[in-house]
Amino acid sequence: MNHRQIERDILHLEQVIRRISADDRIPLSYWRNRIDLVASSALVPAQQSRMRRINDRLEQLEASIGLNCSLA
Repeated sequence: MNHRQIERDILHLEQVIRRISADDRIPLSYWRNRIDLVASSALVPAQQSRMRRINDRLEQLEASIGLNCSLA
C-alpha cells in the first residue's frame, strides 16, 4: 500500500470510528478487518499512534457486544 492510500485509509477510519455502533448495518468484523489490514502496512510513528486510537475505540465497541479482539 502506498503512503497516500494509507493516509486516506486512516483518515476514513478516523471519521467512521466516531460514528459506528455495534448496531450498524456493517458488522464490526468488517471494520476489524479494515483496521488490521491498514495496521499491517508500513506505518510511520504518527500513523501507528492514530491506528492505536482507532483500534482502542473499536475494541470498546467489540467489548460492548462481548467480542474479544485486538490489533495484531
